Amino acid sequence: CLTTLPVEIFRDGCAEVIKTAILFDEPLFMELVRDGLNFDRERVIAACVRHKRDIVVADEFDRGQRNLLNLGHTFGHAVETLSDFTLSHGKAVAIGTAMAARAAVSLGLADQGTATRIMWLLERFGLPIFTHYSAEALANAALSDKKRAGNTVNLILPEAIGRCTISPTPIRELESIIQAGL
Repeated sequence: CLTTLPVEIFRDGCAEVIKTAILFDEPLFMELVRDGLNFDRERVIAACVRHKRDIVVADEFDRGQRNLLNLGHTFGHAVETLSDFTLSHGKAVAIGTAMAARAAVSLGLADQGTATRIMWLLERFGLPIFTHYSAEALANAALSDKKRAGNTVNLILPEAIGRCTISPTPIRELESIIQAGL
C-alpha cells in the first residue's frame, strides 16, 4: 500500500515518523538519518505504533504524558490554519517541529546541535522547516489550539533526541516563543 502513494503524500506521513523518533527513540532517529526515505517501512511503522500505543495506554484520558504526541502540532496547526489548509498537515507539522526545536534552543532547553539534527532530518525527507507567517499571526492562530487550557497552552519542546518536555506556557508568552522558533 505505501509503495503506491505519491512521494509527497508519503513524505507527509514521514513527518509523524520523525516526530515519534524525536520524542521517544534516538536509535530510530539514527536509522532515519542513515536510510532516509528508504527505511524499513514495516519495522519503522510498527515501532511508531508501539510508541503511540504505550503512551496512550499510560495516559488514556490525555491528562499528562500523552501531550507529548503534540510535538510540532501547536505551531503546525497555526501554520496550517493560516495557509487556509493549502499546506498539508505533514508539512505543517514539519515546520512546527522545526520551530519547536529552534525555540527550545532559545529557551535553553536544548543545544544547537539537537535543533540542527532535527532540521537536517526533516529536510532530508523533503519537508519544509520555515514559514513566512509572522509570530503575531501564528500566535493568534495558535490560540484556537485544542490543547489550550484557559490562559495556558502546553508546548512540546525537544531537549534531546528521544527526550522532550511538556512546557505549560502562558498565552502572553506565546508570541515571543514563536518568534524564537522562527
